[in-house]
Amino acid sequence: MHVIYIHTHDSGRVLGPYGYAVSTPNLNALAKDATTFRQAYCVSPTCSPSRCSMLTSLYPHENGMLGLAQRGFTLDYDKHLVPYLNKHGYHSVLCGIQHEAGWYLDHEDGSKALGYQEDITTSPQGYRQEDLVYWDQKNADQAVSYLNQYDKTNPLFLSFGMYATHRRFPDKIDPDIDVNQCKPPYPIPDNSQTRLDYARYLTSAKSADSCVGKIIQALKENDMYDDAIILFTTDHGLANPFSKCTLFDSGIGVSLIMRVPGSTTKGKVVDELVSHIDVFPTLCDLLHLPKPSWLRGISFVENFEDETYAHRDEVYAEVNFHTSYEPIRCIRSKTHKLIRYYDETYLHMNLSNIDESLTKDYFMDHGLQDRLKYKEALYDLVYDPGERNNVVNDEAYAEIKKTLSYKLDQHMKDTNDPLLYGELPVKKEYKVNKKECLQASSKNKDDYVSLGK
Repeated sequence: MHVIYIHTHDSGRVLGPYGYAVSTPNLNALAKDATTFRQAYCVSPTCSPSRCSMLTSLYPHENGMLGLAQRGFTLDYDKHLVPYLNKHGYHSVLCGIQHEAGWYLDHEDGSKALGYQEDITTSPQGYRQEDLVYWDQKNADQAVSYLNQYDKTNPLFLSFGMYATHRRFPDKIDPDIDVNQCKPPYPIPDNSQTRLDYARYLTSAKSADSCVGKIIQALKENDMYDDAIILFTTDHGLANPFSKCTLFDSGIGVSLIMRVPGSTTKGKVVDELVSHIDVFPTLCDLLHLPKPSWLRGISFVENFEDETYAHRDEVYAEVNFHTSYEPIRCIRSKTHKLIRYYDETYLHMNLSNIDESLTKDYFMDHGLQDRLKYKEALYDLVYDPGERNNVVNDEAYAEIKKTLSYKLDQHMKDTNDPLLYGELPVKKEYKVNKKECLQASSKNKDDYVSLGK
């Protein structure tokens, strides 16, 4: 059984199969022939920690990927899915982005560190960031060529990773996209500035969907489609304020669409909670492979026969570093969420953890730097799905708060979370902005706690 892992950057659930007016006909078609998880969540809403947690089935504070790989953070790569599948007879191939080792455009060193047996990625040199969606297209063509000649001697693990929908978005908007008919997703205000920004996202998403279509068509033409597990996902929410790098659902909610041959839930949706950390053990069950001892996740293999099966009652997520230090933990049940901010010395917005954009500019013009975070927040997701009414001190929610607090404390103890012992250290190899810094890419050395190696 082949495994085809297709992934975007920073897309959350803002795609066609999740009800958004996004031009993704190929993803929509895949969803109709696959199982779509409507309540899937990443483990950490920042690129490298999210991907590493899914591909090791360990939380960031366990696997070591506390921040971005290109900023000096690393992990035990022997626990990554790629070497595990290599040991079990798979031929592993990287095409495009990975974000678990080093700089994500440095595909050669990254693929070696992760243990891929082949790297067929085309060169990213010569592209502006705004044009890297064209690099995605080149990589899709390369993957198609590879599938056309693959001899199938060994089962294939293909990771096809896209730059889309990472910022910077394309600055040339697709001609089929009307800026005036765009509506930015919650929690972004609707105005000319944010509509233009969102139109660029939609352009990036449309390009990503085209790449997905090429891969799916090649699998069908080479008689691999019905002998492959196809996994489509993204790392976290959109790169907007109050989304990426936050533990709101707009940050941790992700697309997860899986096509499993023989599944009886193709074309159906699963509304039960699923965490990225559960993907590795689920693949083990689907492939009939032994589970490594370190896996934290819980298999949801039953969902490919019963879309109503609930394999967990809550999911956990965390932030440690993105560009600056911002330690946060949360527990989310089906109906409530508890979020804790562990840096009481700085409850302002960590502005460098918010990607530069027209949308960020709009918020900055309206006092984003003066907004404060709650030390602790409890949200009723039934009556407040937007997570804006903190009921942590409401006596009507006292028992719910007590229960979630106990479970979060227990989770931190069970996983030996270092936050139990105080502030996380900034090692000399980490590149870390000061909390007060406005931009991640600041050229002022005084804006950094550590410049890294």
